[in-house]
Amino acid sequence: MPSTVIRNMHYDAAKRILSVWFVPSGHRYDYEDVAPQTYAAFRKASSKGRFFNEFIRDQHNYRLVEESHSA
Repeated sequence: MPSTVIRNMHYDAAKRILSVWFVPSGHRYDYEDVAPQTYAAFRKASSKGRFFNEFIRDQHNYRLVEESHSA
């Protein structure tokens, strides 16, 4: 089932950066120093939003990378 919170995600293993695009804004945020195991569990989570809130949102430094201009 598609997430109602997470539109898309990408992980750069070399830099340990997780990029997350959010619904409905389309904004992309990069989260720093995310372990490969955390990303793997995030991908497998049945509720992406719940996993994100519990294990990523307040656990990692982040920055807004791009804002959607269509929002």
